[in-house]
Amino acid sequence: MNKIQRLFHKACADYSLLEDGDRVLVALSGGKDSLMLVKLMGMQQRIYKPRIEVEAVHVIMDNIPYETDRSYIQRFCEEQGVKLTILHSSFNLNGNEQSEIATKITQRKQKTKCFLCSWNRRKAIFTYAKEHGFTKVALGHHQDDIITTLLMNMTFEGSMQTMPPRLKMQHYPLEIIRPLCLVPEKLIAEQARLLGFEKQKTPCPYDTVTKRKAINDIFHQLEQMNPEARYSLWHSMKNIHPELLP
Repeated sequence: MNKIQRLFHKACADYSLLEDGDRVLVALSGGKDSLMLVKLMGMQQRIYKPRIEVEAVHVIMDNIPYETDRSYIQRFCEEQGVKLTILHSSFNLNGNEQSEIATKITQRKQKTKCFLCSWNRRKAIFTYAKEHGFTKVALGHHQDDIITTLLMNMTFEGSMQTMPPRLKMQHYPLEIIRPLCLVPEKLIAEQARLLGFEKQKTPCPYDTVTKRKAINDIFHQLEQMNPEARYSLWHSMKNIHPELLP
């Protein structure tokens, strides 16, 4: 846990992720990464400087057949001293309210349920954050996520594009921060096992059939070829376009 904490604090310092007076909304999916982020942010809000306020939000997608143990994440957040709010959302391309999303999907050639689910989940989170006066939304993407996104966009989109540690949003008075951006996934997995993090009751049925998983496997093959591949790829990411957001 100490190494994860050091990398968390390094990321916050290197990228100026947290500032005095911040109200941070943590997106809690119920997976190991977001649970770790809630734990770290709960610890951070007990520190005098920077003085921050932390809450968590969990979005239930009503038309995707997966389930998180709500009683567990509620109890987990209470143990960290973090308030939890649960929201509901769904998506349907047949409605007029989805026209903006449909346009962006066409432009990016993205038509997967994963893209639609992520888009609508984030929109619900960002809207809630704006309406309740939060200054930042914290997402649980770790270093593997960011590098895999880079490789995916290079492979399928022909662009150097990924998820930055800090991003000011265009359509919301918010910033997105990723405090786990320097943390390898394996460290989180190991610590989650030691801490007894519970897994989702019913995992997403699309989680193992995406291009992301295939590219992530390739990334780990690169690490086997060169143990320094992770850091070479990380340091190669300069002047990269920000991700597409609602």
